[in-house]
Amino acid sequence: MTQTPVGRRERKKAATRQAIADEALRLFLERGYDEVSVRDIADAADVSTTTLFKHFTGKEALVFDQDQENEAQLIAAVRRRADGQGIVDALREYALGAYLPTALHPQAAEFNDLVESTPALRDYAERMWTRHTDSLSAAVADELGVEQDDIACVALARFVLQIPSLIRGQSDRRAAVERVFDVIAHGWRSPESPPPGREGSGSAPARSTTSA
Repeated sequence: MTQTPVGRRERKKAATRQAIADEALRLFLERGYDEVSVRDIADAADVSTTTLFKHFTGKEALVFDQDQENEAQLIAAVRRRADGQGIVDALREYALGAYLPTALHPQAAEFNDLVESTPALRDYAERMWTRHTDSLSAAVADELGVEQDDIACVALARFVLQIPSLIRGQSDRRAAVERVFDVIAHGWRSPESPPPGREGSGSAPARSTTSA
């Protein structure tokens, strides 16, 4: 019985946060990011600016309201990958879902245009992804049984988290993501060289019941 009020409060907080984020995106898409103030968003969501800042750290964060969920999913892609799946392949699979949102949401194309046309949002998006470097590299290191500051694990995390900024403006983002992961898995080669096969592309050790 004592847990019910807590659950209700958490659901109400989550609903308020989502309502604020939804109104923010609606206004940004209608008017443009620079033409909308925090007060405009608070009024549209029928909350005070104090309440808004309890849920979001700033105006940019209103656009990327799923940052924490993205980090959790990123780590889960490594820790909960299928038996026999390599770490690089697991991250490739994650990236193809997380970095290519057009098919996942009806407003994804408009959202992408908003971010790409707004320098403040482009910069925030890049910082948002790269600040997950420590948590991702630690997860990879733990899976491999090495120190969490292992430079190879840090480099892999940094490369993967730079992909959103690297593929910005590419006409075929899926092909761009695949090409970056081919470089990660197989090493750089001249663009004139034939593409490598995907066999064994998870160059990091696969999950196994008998080895790390």
